[in-house]
Amino acid sequence: MRSKDKKTSSPGKSNPSLDFFAEAGLLKRIKRSGWWVAGIKDPESVAEHCFRCAVIGFYIAHEEGADPYRVMAMTLFNDIHEARINDLHKMGHYYIDFREAEKRVFKDQAAPLPSKVRTALVDIRGDYDTQKTHEALIARDADILECLVQAVEYRDNGYPVAEKFLKRAPGFLKTATAKKLWKDLQRWDSTVWWENVVKFER
Repeated sequence: MRSKDKKTSSPGKSNPSLDFFAEAGLLKRIKRSGWWVAGIKDPESVAEHCFRCAVIGFYIAHEEGADPYRVMAMTLFNDIHEARINDLHKMGHYYIDFREAEKRVFKDQAAPLPSKVRTALVDIRGDYDTQKTHEALIARDADILECLVQAVEYRDNGYPVAEKFLKRAPGFLKTATAKKLWKDLQRWDSTVWWENVVKFER
């Protein structure tokens, strides 16, 4: 029997929108599993990946004359399903139909939200998945390019195995801007950019 002097707390009221925000917050703690396979001890989180995808997508969209805000929305919500089913590396994709699971999760995540929000999310997700528009192609390029930038950073910081990620991914880039950035990335030293911001005193 529960002691009378102990207070029992009742669960708080649920709010679909706030619940969605909390769920999105899980992406700050979910790690990108492909980097674990590569031996990276503490890899980036899904949220960190999505943030820089949005930055890169915003840039590419402006260079390509596309809608930067639509691209940003695609990049920010592209991996929202991973809050429920985690990030899965390529070996896992080989054995599991992860794409169908992604669609099912996203549908369930969007369902309780206000109709305007739900409609907007379904629209941008459908656009991204079909890869028919300029914005969708840019969002996908931003996703790939972010992985390439991250691979270079890991390589330059003592993880030579990350070099393997630079072999195949560039072949999937579609836009001229992303291809040019990849060309520049191959000659880029990720460890020195900050030296151009903070000049050393002599």
